Amino acid sequence: MTQRNLKVALLQERDRGSVAANLETIEAGLREAAKAGAQLVLLQEIHNGPYFCQHESVDEFDRAETIPGPSTERLGKLAAELKLVLVASLFERRAAGLYHNTAVVFDRSDAIAGKYRKMHIPDDPAYYEKFYFTPGDLGFHPIDTSVGRLGVLVCWDQWYPEAARLMALAGAELLLYPTAIGWDPADPQDEKERQRDAWITVQRGHAVANGLPVLACNRVGFEPAPDGGRGAQFWGSSFVAGPQGEILARANDDSRELLIADIDMARSEAVRRIWPFLRDRRIDAYGDLTKRFRD
Repeated sequence: MTQRNLKVALLQERDRGSVAANLETIEAGLREAAKAGAQLVLLQEIHNGPYFCQHESVDEFDRAETIPGPSTERLGKLAAELKLVLVASLFERRAAGLYHNTAVVFDRSDAIAGKYRKMHIPDDPAYYEKFYFTPGDLGFHPIDTSVGRLGVLVCWDQWYPEAARLMALAGAELLLYPTAIGWDPADPQDEKERQRDAWITVQRGHAVANGLPVLACNRVGFEPAPDGGRGAQFWGSSFVAGPQGEILARANDDSRELLIADIDMARSEAVRRIWPFLRDRRIDAYGDLTKRFRD
């Protein structure tokens, strides 16, 4: 089977304090990625600003913007200039009182190739996303690009095997997760390690179960809580896994990094031939998966 190499880049960044500063940093990172030969670049979740969901405040809705809008215009121009397939992550204002956490894909063009609205919305201490984000309504549909069919999901989606499976069943060739996840600084070190290991392990499991490469790009750095709480230490550790869950590249946990990896896109076919999980699924017996719980 002929190897088909795809060079990917994950831009792991910290918040730079303003939309303008963050977009300037992203532009520099995209230029660095293009210079390194990357064809596909994945950005972290809600990359234009801080992770504002640490508290609930109506003022934070001012951060949202329309899609298309000023950020998609700037990022699209960069994708076209640098000939990159780019996966961005924005706080979308769809209408007054209706907002989404939305990933946007550009295919070497300033035109939007597709978008995905985050489906699973958490509501946990320091992750009060249900206050801000309406659950997605676009379903689990891959986005066609010149480098393949992208199964784009967002952060909390990465804990759900159903989301990864539905993208795989729809023909996704890669699973991509823009992410914002970190530690409570008060947690003991062993608990922190368990949390991060679980995060990496579950996504490697999606790679294995679906025979697909996985890209997860997390933010990094400490962000104070606007309400005076303990804040969040985002753990970075962005990574690329192959279709057997093997780690192809992994970033550090405490600083900005442009992570580059080479993916052999032909390996998924080879892996699925020896591990035919899709063949052996018992679709006749899975009806209870549509229930919340079996009492």
